[in-house]
Amino acid sequence: MTNSLTKLVNVRGKQNVSILKSVMKGGMLILSLLALPSAVSAQQSYEMVAVVSAQPVYQLAQIETPQERCVEERVLVDRAKRQSSGTPIIVSTIIGGAIGNAVGNNKSSKRVGAVLGAVLGNSVGRDIARQSQSSDTRQYQIVERCETVFVSHEEERLLGYDVIYLFNEQHFSVRMAQDPGSQMKVRVDVQPIF
Repeated sequence: MTNSLTKLVNVRGKQNVSILKSVMKGGMLILSLLALPSAVSAQQSYEMVAVVSAQPVYQLAQIETPQERCVEERVLVDRAKRQSSGTPIIVSTIIGGAIGNAVGNNKSSKRVGAVLGAVLGNSVGRDIARQSQSSDTRQYQIVERCETVFVSHEEERLLGYDVIYLFNEQHFSVRMAQDPGSQMKVRVDVQPIF
């Protein structure tokens, strides 16, 4: 009985192996059939065709360019006030006192004249000091101020060429980056219809 059982397992094992081999062969056949259209579609050739026309295509573009613009301005410049010297005031007071003293006849009139001359001289000295100070504190100078501005203008830019070509007695069109001339090369793909 064990002998017949072993024979049965061997027979069935061989059948399973043959079934497995048949399935694998069928799968390979299906895979090769699926690959067939891609192998056929890979057939390509190139031909030279006549160019009927090639028209340039332009587009308006807004261009902005930076420019520097400068303007000269007259600007008031305040210089720091100088320390005023007391010398003009002192000198004018002494001179005014001396003149007032020389005008008087007697001792009391000479004193009054000296005081009045000193006051008058002090006033004149202050006016001279103020005038020289005010002319020194204000001054104008020319200053150049610059800024960057953007100037825009329109410019035509070449987009490409609209090309019409003849292939198998039919007109076809395509946009190309460059003018192809009188002839151009086209790729011809052969694909089967299923």
